[in-house]
Amino acid sequence: MPWTRDQLAERAAKELQDGYYVNLGIGIPTLVANHIPAGMTVTLQSENGMLGMGPFPTEAEIDADLINAGKQTITELDETAYFSSSDSFAMIRGGHIDLTILGAMEVAQNGDIANWMIPGKLVKGMGGAMDLVAGVKRVVVVMEHANKHGESKVLKACTLPLTGTQVVNLIISTLGVFEVKPDGSGLILKELAPDVTLDDVARLTDADYEVGL
Repeated sequence: MPWTRDQLAERAAKELQDGYYVNLGIGIPTLVANHIPAGMTVTLQSENGMLGMGPFPTEAEIDADLINAGKQTITELDETAYFSSSDSFAMIRGGHIDLTILGAMEVAQNGDIANWMIPGKLVKGMGGAMDLVAGVKRVVVVMEHANKHGESKVLKACTLPLTGTQVVNLIISTLGVFEVKPDGSGLILKELAPDVTLDDVARLTDADYEVGL
């Protein structure tokens, strides 16, 4: 079976390393906070000016004034620091964040990513997506492998407006894990979700890839 949203987050958490400063995008990536391995120190950063986010609150812990960039309520830690949004983006643009885990509408085989708008639909703004893919050291995408029509979202070339070009390092889709070749020539399939076959991946993938299981 393809990975569920929570299983995607659990797999993405394996990309964390002790001491990392990490930014989590809106949607599935926020669930990664629930899967940080015990004993590992990871500092989560939010674009709205918070360093050191705790796990999601219980009903008794909810504080409506304490939110992440996706407007979800969160908790603070003893070491949590607060600062302006401009300082937060200075951290991102200055290359001080080790890893960002983002969602995407489309990803191309050369590492292009489209994740901020669909033409013709209401767009509130790009948020911090463009700064993140340009300034963070490593970019991991977690996403549905195909859209609701069964069409691949892992493509030879993106069709939607781009967030960044040749910036994605790793794709974790509902079907498996793909590494983006550094030269942008295609993908390497590194891992399959449980009970997903190579035929399943071939049928639902538009991008060029090689099998490296």
